[in-house]
Amino acid sequence: MADLRIDFAGIKSPNPFWLASAPPTNSGYQVQRAFEAGWGGAVWKTLGDPILNVSSRFAAVSFNGQKVAGFNNIELITDRPLEVNLKEIYETKKRFPDHVIIASLMVEPQQEKWHEIVKRVEDVGVDGLELNFGCPHGMAERGMGAASGQVPELVEKQTYWAKEVAQTPVIVKLTPNITDITVTAEAAVRGGADAVSMINTINSLAGVDIDSWNTVPHVAGKGAHGGYCGPAVKPIALNMVAECARNPHVNVPISGMGGVSNWENAVEFMLMGATGVQVCTAAMHHGFRIVEDMIDGLNNYLDDKEIASVMDIVGKTVTNYSDWGNLDLNYKVVAQINNDVCINCNKCHIACEDTSHQCIDMLKDDQGRDILKVREDDCVGCNLCSIVCPVDGAIDMVELKSELPPMTWNERQAAIGAAGNCSIPTIK
Repeated sequence: MADLRIDFAGIKSPNPFWLASAPPTNSGYQVQRAFEAGWGGAVWKTLGDPILNVSSRFAAVSFNGQKVAGFNNIELITDRPLEVNLKEIYETKKRFPDHVIIASLMVEPQQEKWHEIVKRVEDVGVDGLELNFGCPHGMAERGMGAASGQVPELVEKQTYWAKEVAQTPVIVKLTPNITDITVTAEAAVRGGADAVSMINTINSLAGVDIDSWNTVPHVAGKGAHGGYCGPAVKPIALNMVAECARNPHVNVPISGMGGVSNWENAVEFMLMGATGVQVCTAAMHHGFRIVEDMIDGLNNYLDDKEIASVMDIVGKTVTNYSDWGNLDLNYKVVAQINNDVCINCNKCHIACEDTSHQCIDMLKDDQGRDILKVREDDCVGCNLCSIVCPVDGAIDMVELKSELPPMTWNERQAAIGAAGNCSIPTIK
């Protein structure tokens, strides 16, 4: 079987699956149950000055029959005394010395506050620290969380303060509630971060009850924005991981999170540059035992591809991720419909006719049966028909061999500038 061990910024973990700092890592009891189930590590629910949480605090977005497609929460950091958490961290690490415990930290942006909490949590044997600069609600109103994470200067400064006294690796957890996450990632690196983790939750309102007119969730009739996570945020998280992974100034390991629900998602994040992944919503939805399927699935995937170590897949897709201006304008794919598999629901025809390029014709074959056929000359290869098709194998997107050499927009513009009024490369 493949080697699932990872080395994340010097932190050794038996596998790449960690629980994220969240309700599932609120206590020693929970983290120990998670380790018994097979999780490689856990980021302890954020420590700081204990706060009061509200009731109610969670909401979910379900879509087309899928429960918890997205998850919203207005819960804050730990509401238990720091001394209690530290005692349980010590006991858990003593019982599971080979599993990773990372302490998530959040305090006011003051040097002495960071020095104090870093020293206290390292005294109980944590493997690393995660600075929470991402909480989008509750703590931001107090100058912490996203209020710090959205200001590159504060990210750099507070990272530096933590690094002044830290003896273990410092991971900076970044907020997605910003225009360009690479700006704050670079600031964390300048401050001395050993690694970054992303993404924290996204500003959100789960919904409104159209009968009572209350927000969902609500607290005595009042609502507030919360943090959004779960499968729905995976594309956003994956993009932000990729942008940091391909940025030469963010030259530290990345812990990826945001909608990781199965082993396939974990592989995607690792291919896009994450050394390991953190999971929250999927564990809250299905329990800690889901890690068993994640471990088995990842093992089988690596074995099938004859890859010896999971570390060998980290970042393998990063070089394929670029800017639009570097894409080949002469590359073309077209849709081809397999009428032996097609069930004639006509969803592809309707989608193409109403919202795309009107290139799917409804015809009759030699036996008078209804069939669908793509006019390839008019097809632009948008993929819409294959996306809406409910039957696997009914529509394939097929690459056409181009008579023209590859040509990107950037190359074309460069050629225009060099040629002046002369002829420029052809784009079909």
